[in-house]
Amino acid sequence: MNDQMSPTKLGLGILWPAFWTGLPIKLAIAVLFMAFGIIHLETRIALAFLMLLTSPVTVFALPTITMGLESHIGEGVGIALLFLLAIPIDIWALGVVGRTFFLERLRREPPDGLGLTLWWKCALVGAIFVPILWVAESATTDFSISVAQSIFETGFLEGTPVPERISIELTLWGTVATGVLLLLFGIGFSLVGRVIRGTVQSARHAPENYEGLITRWDLMRVPADQGLLLTALSGVAIVLSLLFWSALPVFTPHPHDCCKKEEVKAVPAFKPLETLNKDEKMIAQLAARVELLVEQRAKAELEKERSKEKGNTGKEEVKVPEATEPAPPAAMKP
Repeated sequence: MNDQMSPTKLGLGILWPAFWTGLPIKLAIAVLFMAFGIIHLETRIALAFLMLLTSPVTVFALPTITMGLESHIGEGVGIALLFLLAIPIDIWALGVVGRTFFLERLRREPPDGLGLTLWWKCALVGAIFVPILWVAESATTDFSISVAQSIFETGFLEGTPVPERISIELTLWGTVATGVLLLLFGIGFSLVGRVIRGTVQSARHAPENYEGLITRWDLMRVPADQGLLLTALSGVAIVLSLLFWSALPVFTPHPHDCCKKEEVKAVPAFKPLETLNKDEKMIAQLAARVELLVEQRAKAELEKERSKEKGNTGKEEVKVPEATEPAPPAAMKP
């Protein structure tokens, strides 16, 4: 055994291959559940969901983050079902990776039930450390963003264009957040390595030399019935494909009525000759309308003048009655 191997290297050597071993199976199940519509993820933390899904140390950390820290990654019963199905996948992946690592790197005899032993130890560390990582990284990101914004508010980089300002802010807080995340990852790998070290030390040394261990490791990968294994894998792939394509047309999400976008019609191609002909016709129609309006106005003025003339002649024809002379006064009586 390499007694000088650090806990960080030991934890990384177990978790990193297990991550790639179980990830394709988990992603296939996740895509199938999303096709059935039983998983609805929030876009802003879809990456965090994938990070939680890919590691065997997060199976018990997700309930802690969801209920204790009130950080919901989405809705649907498929999320809980997916993490339950991830347990046997992680046990299998850790068993395969653990036996390889024990034989090739540590030259130790893999104990019985190695996958289950590595899984519950990794899950225990993850249930405690991953929520701490979540809180620490969130606080660091918020603090670094506020510091980056305060630098511009003080006028230190006054006059910086908007695109350059966005790039500088992203670089400032992104560098700090990434550095802290890598540091926390290193601490997490070290904790996993320290927990696993007890299992490694309790395992007995392998009797074969290095070539014998490699030969034994290769033979462990050869199934006893290759035809049965190929048939089983092909059958599972066909069933999953049929389920996916049968559910996808039914459960494909559509935008809500309030969020539908207006249909944008394509602008027709510009044709100069047709445009000129249309303009000429329109000008001719407008000219005809103008002439008609001018004629109507002239007729109206003519009728108005005629009505005025008729009114004047009517007044002249009216004769004024002649004034009657007053009657002579009656003769006075003598």
